[in-house]
Amino acid sequence: MTTETQQSTTSRLESFIDAMIDLRQTGQVFGEHGIGKTATFFSHLARAYPDTTLVYVPAANLTPDDLLVNAPVRDPRTGELVLRQLVMSRLRPGRPFVLLIDDSLQAGDTIQSQLMQVACNWSLGEHDLRALGCVGVFLTDNESLSETSARRGDLALLDRMVTMRITANDTSWRRYLAAKYRPWDLRPVFSLWASLSPALRELLSPRTLDHVLANAREGFPLRWGLPLVDGERLRLAEPGPDGRPGQNRTAEILDRIAASLGVANPATVADPVRQVVRAALRNRWTVLLQGPPGCGKTELVRETLRAGLGRDALYFSLPVTNVEDLCAPVPSPDGTLDNLLAAPFTGPEPKAIVWDEYNRPKDRAAFAKLMEVTQEWSLAGRRIENLRAQIAVQNPPYHLGRKLLVSRNNIAQATRFTASLLVEPEDIPANEWLLARYGRDAETVLEWWKHDIDDEGREWITKRTLERLVKLHRKGLPLEMATVYLGDGEYAPVPLTALVDRFKGRPVTGLRELARDVDAWEARLRAAAAHSGEGGDDSDVVHQILANAELSQLKRDRAVVGRLVALLPAKLRATYLVGASERHQRFWTEVFTELRRS
Repeated sequence: MTTETQQSTTSRLESFIDAMIDLRQTGQVFGEHGIGKTATFFSHLARAYPDTTLVYVPAANLTPDDLLVNAPVRDPRTGELVLRQLVMSRLRPGRPFVLLIDDSLQAGDTIQSQLMQVACNWSLGEHDLRALGCVGVFLTDNESLSETSARRGDLALLDRMVTMRITANDTSWRRYLAAKYRPWDLRPVFSLWASLSPALRELLSPRTLDHVLANAREGFPLRWGLPLVDGERLRLAEPGPDGRPGQNRTAEILDRIAASLGVANPATVADPVRQVVRAALRNRWTVLLQGPPGCGKTELVRETLRAGLGRDALYFSLPVTNVEDLCAPVPSPDGTLDNLLAAPFTGPEPKAIVWDEYNRPKDRAAFAKLMEVTQEWSLAGRRIENLRAQIAVQNPPYHLGRKLLVSRNNIAQATRFTASLLVEPEDIPANEWLLARYGRDAETVLEWWKHDIDDEGREWITKRTLERLVKLHRKGLPLEMATVYLGDGEYAPVPLTALVDRFKGRPVTGLRELARDVDAWEARLRAAAAHSGEGGDDSDVVHQILANAELSQLKRDRAVVGRLVALLPAKLRATYLVGASERHQRFWTEVFTELRRS
């Protein structure tokens, strides 16, 4: 390869890396999040310096004892116990290494002091990094004050580094995506991205574009690749003259990307939670699921992971997770500072992690540690063997007009998830679980939930509340106590009179009642069909009952379902296949096939 050809294929950042290593200067790189800064270091050093190790240190995830700690050791000359500064074992790889300190401005004050010693003098405590094999030191970050905890202004520090500010055009992200998504031709997508305004290109960063493409390849809605920032889906909108977002171009841009790839951009998919969790296991994704409390998100995720892995996923509830639950620094025999990983993270078995209550961390230190896992798939710098998927589950900032006690995130944290879903209660098949566990009582509660209360009432009565209602009914306790208590003697504003009447045997109409009197309902449907091709009130009643019935109920009364659905207008029958899960579609297809045969 000629020198001219090498220069044409080397990005500006790659040339900067080469120069700083050659000059033994500390390099500082500023650029927007998600443009491929870190990925360029990994790919370029592996290709251009195969005998050199890249030691990657995510500064935002560091705690004060991660880099350096004082520990008692035996003096080899006197045998006395003395204090020595132990340096992290990764800084003694036994071969030449380049130290990359990522998100360097996002570290806390104590860490900032340690990092500045590294950047200025290539030393840490009493240790000379050059003597340990260091041939290059780089710091990377962006300059957004909304994402960083510091802004360097000390000239004594700034005078020690060579600084370059880059954009997405200075990294090799296009080459990476083109290789990752073969055989797709991504040139039309790259042209579309380049035609956007700078503000839109910043929102649709290369990292986010990568996630959009990943979802497109799985046949998912492309918007799932856009991050959730403070609970809201990122909108691709240019700022107006007053600084507020202008026209929302999200749908237009995503549809154009789908058209360039020759794929669909569906509005939704059936059984979205199970589908995205299975995709995460296949593709080694990190996924964020956000939905209202009590709808069954976590249990469905754990059940799906268990089925895919053949074993339980690792589970961590963030409000009660400490740093020590993940890892702990310990002195090692070679005089360095090593980290012990919690036992569940070790071993060759296939693993998946569920991070429950993701936006309710116990403290900043614990959240910093788990951020390393979600971002780098490592813990204390050690890769987690055979980790196949990570699923984070959280609640929205507001629900039913009330603020929930959840923390905020920034765009850099939000874009670490390949898929981010806004989960609705109807996306969780918790009803089937209730029916299987509680039988006729669950059927009564679900019929009340579907038919007797309005949409706002259904938001107050979560699936978790439904289970409590069944349990309290069986114990003969007042049902009101099962609903959410708001304080000062006030419970969730949902009337329970109809549910009490149902439990007492008030005449109601559900699938069980249709089956009990199927001949009479057949006669009603025949009369409605004879009167109008659109059906009548009786047709609407039967249609609503069949549409709301769970799959287990439909299978239980399959013969009745077949007799009644044959007498419904064709336009009503067609709705049973729209947006239904694969199992529901299979059931209805079999029913309709039998109708045609008869």
